[in-house]
Amino acid sequence: MAASADSTTAYGFDRPEMYTESVGNTVDFYQRHLFLCYKSPDAWPSRVEDSVDDRLPNLLNSALKSRKNDLPLKTHLTIFEGRNGTEYMDGDVLIFPDMVKYKGLKESDVDAFVDEVLVNGKPWSSGIPESMVGAYVFVCAHGSRDKRCGVCGPVLMEKFKEEIDLRSLNEQVIVNACSHVGGHKYAGNLIIFGTDEEGKVIGDWYGYVTPDDVPDLIDVHIGKGELIKKLWRGQMGLKVEAAEKVVENKSSPEIPPQKTEEKTQGNGTEVKETITGCCQGANAVSCCRDGSEINGEVEKKTLVKPSEKCTVCLPGWMGKWEQSDVLVAAGVIGAVATVAVAYSVFKRSSS
Repeated sequence: MAASADSTTAYGFDRPEMYTESVGNTVDFYQRHLFLCYKSPDAWPSRVEDSVDDRLPNLLNSALKSRKNDLPLKTHLTIFEGRNGTEYMDGDVLIFPDMVKYKGLKESDVDAFVDEVLVNGKPWSSGIPESMVGAYVFVCAHGSRDKRCGVCGPVLMEKFKEEIDLRSLNEQVIVNACSHVGGHKYAGNLIIFGTDEEGKVIGDWYGYVTPDDVPDLIDVHIGKGELIKKLWRGQMGLKVEAAEKVVENKSSPEIPPQKTEEKTQGNGTEVKETITGCCQGANAVSCCRDGSEINGEVEKKTLVKPSEKCTVCLPGWMGKWEQSDVLVAAGVIGAVATVAVAYSVFKRSSS
């Protein structure tokens, strides 16, 4: 059901509080994100993970809390929607940064799943891990928790679907509604998970997102690996000081594409960053948007006629998705072997 005009004014993208606060560094530190497929936003109570009437999310949340000190990685749980016509069913679990999916978690399996997979880093004895490829977008649409998310979330979902269809990226960019991710005042809120060309997974949080921002999130963030600075809340695996460095160390116009640099994170770990310019991927795919920085902002230029169907410029690793056999085999082996994945901090251009 569409939101009323009064509801949109009070809780939508034109509400007075929009952009009144900085969204930077508003993500608590965590290292692993668990998504449990369970019903739909209309059926979620305000605190679905604690609801005694919703046994599966309640049991999983309780098990994570009880084993908190045993978990090698600080783990965050979020519920996401399994809609008709999608591949997801109640009980499916997605794990980031592992990029692994397990199907059909049942109430009786929760303790064993947490112990085997999350605590001990072993394959689940009752399920087979499936490797996930592509970019995954989770949009908070938890209306019973906060009306702002209930109004903004569904609109963003529709806009993402429209833009993804336009670019023929339905198999590469997957969008789902999710439950509370924190910071309702920043609605629309969303998280984007993607894998770089080295197979390292990044999870970026965005706030104050409007439908007008969706094309840039697809073309610039997902397509070119660059942050949308004004909307960026933080990143999975980064503490505040490290997140500040991500924003401060922006790509310079003098740095050529495909340059690899070594940087030191706040924990002293050296990581390599690859700066890839638009249309520099392995397949030299043409972009439908180009970014030229003017006074700190990105000027958007259309390279094809509006009536033409455009293809987003995607990094070389996205072109490799078609090599599914190799990727799936490698992903499953890597997921089973270890729970922890090395984190890489991209050098991003502000937009």
